[in-house]
Amino acid sequence: MSYSAVGRPRSRAVALVALAVMGVAVPAARADGPGVGTPNVVSVGDSYISGEAGRWAGNASSESYVDALGATAYFDNASNTGESIPGCHRSKSNETKIGGGVVGKDLACSGATTATQPYSSGNDFKPGLDFYDDGAGHQGQAKMLQSYATSHNVKLVTVSIGGNDFNFAGIVTDCVEDFLYSPSWYPDYCKDDSVVTSEMTSSNVTAKTTAIKNALLNVNTAMRNAGYASTQFTILVQDYPSPIPNSSGFRYSQSGYTRQSTGGCGFWNADADYANGTLLPTIDNAVKNAAAQTGLANVKTMELRSAFNGRRLCENTVNRVDSSGYSSWNAPGAVDHIEWFQGIRTVTASGSDY
Repeated sequence: MSYSAVGRPRSRAVALVALAVMGVAVPAARADGPGVGTPNVVSVGDSYISGEAGRWAGNASSESYVDALGATAYFDNASNTGESIPGCHRSKSNETKIGGGVVGKDLACSGATTATQPYSSGNDFKPGLDFYDDGAGHQGQAKMLQSYATSHNVKLVTVSIGGNDFNFAGIVTDCVEDFLYSPSWYPDYCKDDSVVTSEMTSSNVTAKTTAIKNALLNVNTAMRNAGYASTQFTILVQDYPSPIPNSSGFRYSQSGYTRQSTGGCGFWNADADYANGTLLPTIDNAVKNAAAQTGLANVKTMELRSAFNGRRLCENTVNRVDSSGYSSWNAPGAVDHIEWFQGIRTVTASGSDY
């Protein structure tokens, strides 16, 4: 038996045992953790970063045109048989999946706010950016991040939070209902409804900005508790993109119901202009102001407001996949001619995977 093949490892092992017997400390192999091992990027926050609708590649009347990932798109438990937290919709195509030797970990949850919404009968558990822990396996995202970062080399934490604190889903629901339940000759606008105006008051904006700031500070605390120096990681805070165009950019008329029944974008022109001119900038500014108010040198912001312009829902520069002349979302050239958003679904989607 050759010495070069076996002898050296054996000699080294004998030497290490001898040192241990003599009472000399033998350094153990270092596990991944702060600054050590494969770099990781972790996402925390809400649906805009968890991967909500990540199963679908665009918008269409039939699922078959746009089903990119299939029925297991949101399965993120260890056995790939279901969601680790039902309803969080941590898509396999979420933002952390950047490749290039970087591990992506998605801790975000669709519907999340800055504070955890505990599980209750009839309602899913929605972890917020806090240290909630009920001792029964339900933890806040900051708590989960702290645990994960302890044993993984987290270089970047990406954050999307605040939209649900401003009742984004409730506002969209109100706007679509106003579109469906009032005629074009006498439209009922959501922009002056209390569900919208109450969120836009100065006092509420100030309160939500503070809540977002504190959530970001929780993210930083989680990383520091996990053993990181501030120079070892970055917190990247993204704002929210515009999902629908201004009134002049719709390809469907606001007369009749086509804008919602076909396009899935049931907003009156005036409400769409308000959403892009007032509502979205207010929320986005709250996010950016909150990031600035943390005073943390390792906090950066990423501007997404116009990221999808030209590819928005019902925009006249694109079309649904089944109306674009392409057979599917991944047909050569299709990506340049189709919407990159899913339509707003109503009861017409009941019973479908949408």
